Amino acid sequence: MSDTRNLFNRVWDNHVVRELASGQSQIFIGQHLIHEVTSPQAFQMLRDRGLKVMYPERTLATVDHIIPTEIQSRPFADGLAEEMMTAIEKNCDEFGITLLDLNDDRQGVVHIVGPELGVTQPGMTIACGDSHTSTHGAFGSIAMGIGTSQVAAVLASQTLPMSRPKVRRVEVNGELGPGVYAKDVVLYIIRKLGVQGGVGYAYEFAGTVFDAMTMEERMTVCNMSIEGGARCGYINPDQTTVDYIRGRPFAPQGAAFEKAAEYWLSLASGPDAQYDDVVVYDAADIEPTVTWGINPGQSVGVSEEIGSVDSFPEQEQAGVREALTFMELEEHQPIKGLKIDVAFVGSCTNGRISDLREAARVAEGHKVADHVRALIVPGSQQVRKQAEEEGLDKIFEEAGFQWRAAGCSMCLAMNPDKLSGRELCASSSNRNFKGRQGSPTGRTLLMSPAMVAAAAIAGEVVDVREVAAPVGV
Repeated sequence: MSDTRNLFNRVWDNHVVRELASGQSQIFIGQHLIHEVTSPQAFQMLRDRGLKVMYPERTLATVDHIIPTEIQSRPFADGLAEEMMTAIEKNCDEFGITLLDLNDDRQGVVHIVGPELGVTQPGMTIACGDSHTSTHGAFGSIAMGIGTSQVAAVLASQTLPMSRPKVRRVEVNGELGPGVYAKDVVLYIIRKLGVQGGVGYAYEFAGTVFDAMTMEERMTVCNMSIEGGARCGYINPDQTTVDYIRGRPFAPQGAAFEKAAEYWLSLASGPDAQYDDVVVYDAADIEPTVTWGINPGQSVGVSEEIGSVDSFPEQEQAGVREALTFMELEEHQPIKGLKIDVAFVGSCTNGRISDLREAARVAEGHKVADHVRALIVPGSQQVRKQAEEEGLDKIFEEAGFQWRAAGCSMCLAMNPDKLSGRELCASSSNRNFKGRQGSPTGRTLLMSPAMVAAAAIAGEVVDVREVAAPVGV
């Protein structure tokens, strides 16, 4: 008899400890990732109750959110950042958890180091006190962001009570055009389905476009599934997945790896898999995309203009007016030509080596516009090392970009990398909310790393296809 379960429901069923009277399931969490921001209170909850970490070997800690990317000497200039850093060092030492600190060459953004170390594997349940945990779904895992009290629950019991979401299959078929990247694909999907469209759902990304993507591209897509309201997003494991994991430090080795790979591939949704909803898009309709508003669903293709307020659904019109006012934009205004002040390439969305390569290819031989402050922030120490071995740092520095150490940096306002006043930032990160980049009045335009590099050079939003004849990554 054929199995009509999709991957999500197969993995979910494999991790149910018991069904609860509330109607939720108690789910075993195979891998727990923690960082310095959402873990201190959780560890204190354990101390207050006299509890231990049940499976410390299933928890991996790193530091990323508050880490300065320019001057990293201790103690940090920011007293709160130093306090958080000290807390995670103490907590991991006391509870026997591996910590990737600044002296560890494996340190980096939590959603980058997990995959690059082989900690992230298909068929897992993964939790982290960070909304972009959905990144790890690129490997065919169920990966979910959780709150601080839930972090404490996982530390103490390795389980969580959860309600099973529905599953929507999001298919994109065809071939992406030049200059169209994974970031453009996911921004397009969020624009079509809305930032609340995924509420109550897990997204299965499928179709020829995702089949052709590298693992780093797939991570970009799954990273932003949460921005579309989905509980998580995933892509079925295939040979690309297996080849990426092979040989990584935390991955099985030898015969154990081959056995694991066979199991991983068996989890993929089959031809008879059932879904609660299916949407299909054509890759030919996607072009380099830029957000113009204050949520990731407010975007346009770079050749388009912002729509009129009355062209949006009635329930969205108040939010559109608010966004236009905050961003100082007008109806029917082209996005192209909008002057920027800051350019940022990095984050758990686009801080991987392929992202830096694409940005460097655009930047090479050019100079950052005089009025633009431009930062390149690798997502991990390993990414930074690889980029320097390839000479990417020299390309960036010669072009006028600042080359920084690994961290979350300007994705959010928890470290010294912030916007000032009304600055407008071209960013490869994942959120364009008011105040997200450190200034209550700062403004953010989300786009691909190649588009960010092109904007930094031009000093304004431009179509990367007209600047560097990009090939898409």
